[in-house]
Amino acid sequence: MSWLTPIDATAWFTPRPGENRLGQTLHCLPQVSSAAAFYESLQQAWDAGQRIAIVGVPESLGPRANLGRGGAEHAFAAALQGILSLQDNPMIAAHELLLVGQVDCEDLQQQGDALRPTDPGELARLRELVERLDQRVQTVLTPLFETGFDVILIGGGHNNAYPLIHSLHTATGQGVGAVNLDPHADFRAREGRHSGNGFSYAYMEGALTHYHVLGLHEGKNNAEILKQLNQAEFSYRSIHDLYLEDWRSELLALTNQVETWQVPVGIEVDVDALHGVPASAINFNGLSIAHAYRFVELLAQLPYTRYLHLAEAAPSLHPAGREAGDMACAQLLSELVLAYLHGFQRREP
Repeated sequence: MSWLTPIDATAWFTPRPGENRLGQTLHCLPQVSSAAAFYESLQQAWDAGQRIAIVGVPESLGPRANLGRGGAEHAFAAALQGILSLQDNPMIAAHELLLVGQVDCEDLQQQGDALRPTDPGELARLRELVERLDQRVQTVLTPLFETGFDVILIGGGHNNAYPLIHSLHTATGQGVGAVNLDPHADFRAREGRHSGNGFSYAYMEGALTHYHVLGLHEGKNNAEILKQLNQAEFSYRSIHDLYLEDWRSELLALTNQVETWQVPVGIEVDVDALHGVPASAINFNGLSIAHAYRFVELLAQLPYTRYLHLAEAAPSLHPAGREAGDMACAQLLSELVLAYLHGFQRREP
């Protein structure tokens, strides 16, 4: 199928005698040549018991089009190293996982690498590339949601929240709710697509009908963003609120709120919400991995939840270099994937 590259799982881990890794047991989608073949392969995987599809988007067009730094194009590769090296044991339901592949965006990435965000004309072209990326991501995601899969999307910037929401809206015919663990609301002006306005575009097009931001840093969001959130009747809890609250109580209140929405829901995690994680906007005043794990695990239990989005990890921006960044991102992203799996397994039918 156009815009999708399958993954050879055996290339991402080192086998050990007497052990089975996820890379040896989970199902990988084969190469398909057409949209019809893609749908057929997905239906076969569904009939075989796969329920959660993993997709990568190796790009940093969105962050750069938002005047940020590159590096998010390497996140999915780091995630594969972590996920596929996990042990296949009774605690991990590998039989439910489908490794779909990665969205083919190397040509767009190369074009974007040659553009300077500081030049207004080149910035506009960079944002046009993000629009083209949106279309490719939607081409891959919409059939997954239509078949019934939950989706875990890893890598790239937070711009990919827009095609996730749009695809889920298209597949279900319903408005979509999103809960975003993020210092930034990503509700910037619709000035051309980038990582800072995926939710505002989805809202204005009618795809996003419910939205809550958890851990928002009020000093990192301009006045117009907060005004637009209020006008849309969307909600947030600031990082300063969370300093004063019990995390479990906060999450229980959040899950109760989400349950009242009665719409398909996406879990959004911008990893720059977490302390010291290599990201396009690294945060030394963030939440812990344990906070993020519990956030994902609890929301994944809800019957309306349909996806997990892990955005903005950038291994090459680790202060100690790329190798350290790959290791840190591999551990973090695989842990949050496990959080979704554990929550999914506890989900009531």
